[in-house]
Amino acid sequence: MGRRIDYLDDPDAPEANSLVPSVNVGVIRDDGAVLMIHRTDNDNWALPGGAMDIGETIAEAGVRETLEETGIECEIVRLVGVYTNPRHVMHYTSNDEVRQECSLVFAARPVGGEPKTSSESREVLWVEPDELAEYPMHESMRQRVQHLLERRDAPFVG
Repeated sequence: MGRRIDYLDDPDAPEANSLVPSVNVGVIRDDGAVLMIHRTDNDNWALPGGAMDIGETIAEAGVRETLEETGIECEIVRLVGVYTNPRHVMHYTSNDEVRQECSLVFAARPVGGEPKTSSESREVLWVEPDELAEYPMHESMRQRVQHLLERRDAPFVG
């Protein structure tokens, strides 16, 4: 299995050769805990998510990816933001794809399932918001989690 290397505002970053619509989902329980995964490809903590498949909506992709990576069924409740920073690229070493960031982030509520790992998640945890700072994550993901928890009146677009 290859690795994923994130570059943000790095002059030595490889040039993007791909743009793929993707999604992250911030599933929040009634008690405020956030569903987080410990990724296998970059060893960071993140909201579940991934690429949109042909034939599905971006919201359907979010629900599918969350279930695949965490075992948790969810219902999308709002758009948190649209993240398209061309200075953030992800290098997938398995096929040398260098993807420019293009991700929608949704807030969701859990509707079923039990936390379980997958080939993409070595750990799946419900994390209290005040404990999130203890979990290593890429700067771009930390921004998404912050926006999720701020419950802004309008989605972030950037």
